[in-house]
Amino acid sequence: MNDVAALPEVSNSDVPARAGNSRRRNFANGSPLGERLLKAGLISPEQLLSGLQEQTLRKQKLGETLVELGFVKEEDLLPFMQQSLGLPAVRLRDGLIDPQVVKLVPRARAEALSAVPMFKVRDTLTVAMVHPQNLHQVDELERLTKLKVRPVFGLQADIRRMIQRCYTAGFEVDAITADLSDNALQIDTETVQLDITDLGSISEGSPVVNLVNYVIVQAVRAGASDIHIEPGHRNSIVRFRVDGLLREVICPRRDHHPAIVSRVKVLARLDIAEHRLPQDGRMHVVVEGHDIDLRVSTLPTVLGEKVVLRVLDRHNVTFNLDKLGMPEDVLSKMKLMLNKPHGLVLVTGPTGSGKTTTLYSALELIKSVHHNIVTVEDPVEYQLELINQVQANAENSLTFANALRSILRQDPDVIMVGEIRDRETAEVAIQAALTGHLVLSTLHTNDSAGAVTRLLDMGIAGFKIAAALEGVVAQRLIRTVCSKCRTQYYPSSEILEMIHYGGDLRRQFVRGEGCDECHDTGYRGRIGIYEMLAIGRELREIIGQDSCLESIRRWHKQHGGRSLLDEGIRLAEAGKTDLDEVVRTGFFE
Repeated sequence: MNDVAALPEVSNSDVPARAGNSRRRNFANGSPLGERLLKAGLISPEQLLSGLQEQTLRKQKLGETLVELGFVKEEDLLPFMQQSLGLPAVRLRDGLIDPQVVKLVPRARAEALSAVPMFKVRDTLTVAMVHPQNLHQVDELERLTKLKVRPVFGLQADIRRMIQRCYTAGFEVDAITADLSDNALQIDTETVQLDITDLGSISEGSPVVNLVNYVIVQAVRAGASDIHIEPGHRNSIVRFRVDGLLREVICPRRDHHPAIVSRVKVLARLDIAEHRLPQDGRMHVVVEGHDIDLRVSTLPTVLGEKVVLRVLDRHNVTFNLDKLGMPEDVLSKMKLMLNKPHGLVLVTGPTGSGKTTTLYSALELIKSVHHNIVTVEDPVEYQLELINQVQANAENSLTFANALRSILRQDPDVIMVGEIRDRETAEVAIQAALTGHLVLSTLHTNDSAGAVTRLLDMGIAGFKIAAALEGVVAQRLIRTVCSKCRTQYYPSSEILEMIHYGGDLRRQFVRGEGCDECHDTGYRGRIGIYEMLAIGRELREIIGQDSCLESIRRWHKQHGGRSLLDEGIRLAEAGKTDLDEVVRTGFFE
């Protein structure tokens, strides 16, 4: 669905007449919404009848009623509302909204009318409204703005979110930071040497300093894993990655962007005069009593420098295998592998799938004063007690492979390699596993069977893999349905067919409608999905023959192994996630 559905260029002829008669004719010519949804197969006749009955009782629009009953998603209504109303329908994005135009309507009236001004062309103001057919509301907006108003339909959740963003954040630094308490964030001056005597725009107490403090505090409060500060054509854009997805938070003025970047560079001890090359750094802050490490990366773009801060909040991370959400059979097999004196255990998945958390949890389980555990990582994200952690540094020739060779001379019992990236590292890791060491590492593969073929592709002989490998855990992180706005629904036949669902087709699943608690996403928090490939005698023989990926997958399925898709469906059936999220995660064939 495009952000704007058939939104034509604005001209005076597009604006409804003041008398309102042409508006009424336009709305009346649209086909009934229920009939269109029924014809499209989005609702059943029974659901339409139930919706019409509830609509009468609740005294509200049919679309609102169908959404509240969980029969359709609000965003699915967009093209049908456009047809039914005879008006353009939009998905609101910050790029469509002019921050100066928003100020034409006071926040109180915007909330009361469920309307957000979008942009102005000459004397015509385009306004997104939940009820664009309400002539009294359109007339009021025209009186307020002294402009001709062109109403378009917008989703309630989008408009509510944009009102919160545009008026609370206001696109202005002072408004953004107004509710930030003086002691919400404290900088660790022992690790950050502040020399800002010549930097008036980023001196302590300046609006930019308050803005950066605000962004960090809000990111920690939101449970964000990353903060993105990006230059834009009209505004800077600050986005948080929460539960694996980015969402826009605020849009400071474009002219503040260089000072914002400089402030972050000062805190991370980077060169504020260097704008042409990428830089990496770290900082330590205390946010509302919690120790937070921030890993900082800058990147020059054509519009200016982009900054990404990885938020490492030990307070919100639990390195405990028993609390990761692994199914009992996967957990017991994992613990069995970790108790072996030697061998290779791999964790696979894409970036951001929780591999590091799983490895750290494994190390926490087996660490002891009787074991010498050494890791080589790039970077070291969290520091662990009783574990010797080495930071890889390719610029100084301390690659994974070179570090591994040195570690083997340190009398290790357990070795953790952050990632097997190349043949050299793979060969040293396999050799270490074959010579009496327990080696833990990660690979970027789509499933557990793919780890074997990835090692084969790197040039490792099948018989060596078969001898060294003890097991592979493939994993993903999937969003869980918000507990505050969860509702039951019947998934579409297309989704059931897409995932090859073999259960009861009449079964109801759950999903989130979207609320303030989940920022209108319908999701809050994430849970792990795990696929275990334990290596036994039969499978060693198959791997030793340099077998293909499908042979290993077939063996796994024939012997009762559950795929990532199977686990995703199981969690959806249990009401922890929804099938849309299973499809979005994309681990189905």
